[in-house]
Amino acid sequence: MGTLLRDIGYAARALRKSPGFAVTAIVTLALGIGASTAIFSVAQAVLLRPLPYVQADRLVLVWGELRARKLDDFPFSAGDYQDLREQTKGSFQDLAAITPFQQPLAGDGSDPEQVSGVGVTPNLLPLLGARVAAGRGFVAEDAVPQPAPPEQGAPGAAPAAPAANAPPPLPAIVVLTHDFWQRRYGGDAKVVGRMIDLGPNRAQVVGVLAPGFELLLPPAAGVARVPDVLAAMRIDYATAPRNNVFLRVVGRLRPGVSIERAGEDVERVAADLRQRFPIKQTAGTHFRAVPMHEDLVADVRPAIVALLGAVAFVLLIACANVANLLLVRAAARERELAVRAALGSSPGRLVRQMLAESLVLAAGGVVLGVALAYAGITLLPRLAPATLPRVDAVGIDPVVLGFATLAALVAAALFGVVPALRASRPDLADALRAGRTPGLGGGRVLRNAVVTAEVALSFVLLVGCGLMVRSFVALQQTNPGYDPAGVLTFVAGPQAPTPGERAAFMRTLRERLLALPGVTAVTAAFPLPLDGTVGNARWGTEEAVADPGKFQQANVHAVLPGYFEAMRTRLVAGRALTEADNRDSATSIVIDEVLARKAFGAGPAVGKRLLVRVRTPEPEWLDVVGVVAHQRHETLAAEGREAIFVTDNFMGAGVAGRWAVRTSGDPERLVPAVRRAVAEVSPRVPIAEAQPMDALVGRAMASTRFATALIAVFAVIAAVLAAVGLYGVLSTGVRQRTAEIGVRMALGAPSRSIFRLVIGEGMRLSALGVAIGVAAAVVLTRGMRSMLVGVGATDPATFAVIAVVFFAIAAVACWLPARRAALLDPKLAFREE
Repeated sequence: MGTLLRDIGYAARALRKSPGFAVTAIVTLALGIGASTAIFSVAQAVLLRPLPYVQADRLVLVWGELRARKLDDFPFSAGDYQDLREQTKGSFQDLAAITPFQQPLAGDGSDPEQVSGVGVTPNLLPLLGARVAAGRGFVAEDAVPQPAPPEQGAPGAAPAAPAANAPPPLPAIVVLTHDFWQRRYGGDAKVVGRMIDLGPNRAQVVGVLAPGFELLLPPAAGVARVPDVLAAMRIDYATAPRNNVFLRVVGRLRPGVSIERAGEDVERVAADLRQRFPIKQTAGTHFRAVPMHEDLVADVRPAIVALLGAVAFVLLIACANVANLLLVRAAARERELAVRAALGSSPGRLVRQMLAESLVLAAGGVVLGVALAYAGITLLPRLAPATLPRVDAVGIDPVVLGFATLAALVAAALFGVVPALRASRPDLADALRAGRTPGLGGGRVLRNAVVTAEVALSFVLLVGCGLMVRSFVALQQTNPGYDPAGVLTFVAGPQAPTPGERAAFMRTLRERLLALPGVTAVTAAFPLPLDGTVGNARWGTEEAVADPGKFQQANVHAVLPGYFEAMRTRLVAGRALTEADNRDSATSIVIDEVLARKAFGAGPAVGKRLLVRVRTPEPEWLDVVGVVAHQRHETLAAEGREAIFVTDNFMGAGVAGRWAVRTSGDPERLVPAVRRAVAEVSPRVPIAEAQPMDALVGRAMASTRFATALIAVFAVIAAVLAAVGLYGVLSTGVRQRTAEIGVRMALGAPSRSIFRLVIGEGMRLSALGVAIGVAAAVVLTRGMRSMLVGVGATDPATFAVIAVVFFAIAAVACWLPARRAALLDPKLAFREE
């Protein structure tokens, strides 16, 4: 230990005598270690850290798969969930169910507020191991079915108002999350036991959850990570329709049960349901179980893995650069090392001293690198997409510090071992010969090999950056089928018990909004494009009557008349929906051109009928009155499913609670006037999620923008390091060949030939590196396919452009050493030698 400390002390003193070298090496290492540490901190928080539940490794999600309709994240009906729970007790300790909802909350002395909630089965909280800070959690009695089915809202989450002579509805039993309790009620414990208005009905608060509660489900579930309220669902499983799917199912495996066995168990239940219900057979209904954490990160894992690969390349390039610096430094110290060897230092001793320098450099690199990583992590919440789970958990913790330290040690080994071994075997006679410039004879092949590897690695990163940039540009140029510019969106749904009152609210609010200065069009829908919600409808043609397996799945949208005009969606054929269609007995629908092609091929769709299951227990024949251009709803990156459009009153009035107001000015300036208009129509109705539609588009592009920005930063760092490495190798080569260049020039070689000689050497190294990089990129970029939009993983144009860009960078890096060689004075060259 004492010897090691002495070596480290000697190394530190030696490096102080070469501050330029030390600073260059430490900064280079810090860039590689900092980038690696920052991205590892994301991987640690998102991919590696267990979920914040008791024995989280035994939690799974169970999804339906409709293979005939190519759907694999399908919710459960109440009856299917009940059968699943009863028939899989050998694999699961329990299964709980969740469904999201949004309702206005009022009646508690504060202003009305739109809250994000989840309806849950009472066993959810104990299944997750969630703790209660005040009051109690749910009990079985909280889920006693309503005397009559609710008329609207999420099943059980907000009971409907009673019909005439019907028994009064039971209040919803709700538990508040800690953040919401603090924000709305200031942590007042007296809120427990209080009655509040949740939607058009009453609810009783029975408890408050402990801080830190989260529902970490994948984006496809549509469940808020930290909801405001949880409501016990009052479901009558005996009468609930099997075709009403709304439940997301969470299960806890029994000890010793594998996910494979659980998957077989849930599939056995699916097979039983296919036998009992023909529609499930024709739809190809299957069930699958997937670990909860695996499902949560499935969409972001490819991007994080790609970023880890990118920073690994940056770290390797940094190590290669420092290795070249150390090779040059060892060559310059060859005479010193030869003297020490002549005085009795063993090769092992020389290796230890050189490695001690590497450790000192690595220590400086890790300190500065962690500081850079911390700075990057503070920017992460502003850059990260909303789909990146647990981004607030990203930080510098002991695990991340351990990784940074390990990265520094590995880096020290990578860049330090070869120079140390070369330095331990000096040629004593050659090194001690008077009149020879030290260190100019060896290591050229090795340095060239290192810089070639740098070029290859940085070329791969630049290709990845080029592909992501092209994807981002493709997203920006995508025509989504609507015009988001100048549109304000917000949520405001009527809170009235009857369809007539809800229809009156929608009509009056639209008129008030149209009267606002600058407003040119007003519409409402559910869902709106890119708002994160989705509606499903089953559809078929005459073929589906004879063969129910011919039914397919489409998105369904409840809209106000004038929707297509307000959204500037092109009418392809027929007509749009009108006020005459806006009634519950209407049979008119509009379909998009994707569905029209699927259903009717190249023939006309207007005037035809479709068999649709959207508002009735069984499919009904509806009349196609128009065809519109396809709208991209779930994402801009893919075309998405076909769509059916119906009027709001067709669905019962008030379903289309997501408004879109087109204005000739700045949409955000319209928000106060919109709030006043809504309050004038109904003081009990709050507005929520007020934002320009461009913000929804921005969020839809956030994942691609995030990955593009980070990979671009790392690619630029890699390219700069590779260029610096190439410059260093050529500069060292010019110095090594000073005498040779002097002889050439003394014999009449013009300066331009010397210039071309050095440039040619640099470009040959670059060409070899690019060739290796092309081969590597063809293999590695295939892992980016899920991240790309509108461009192939091996797009020739991207490869060609990056090659040209890289040769331009290489030419710049070669220019200064070549110019120095071309201006060399032969007399000075001979004198130096």
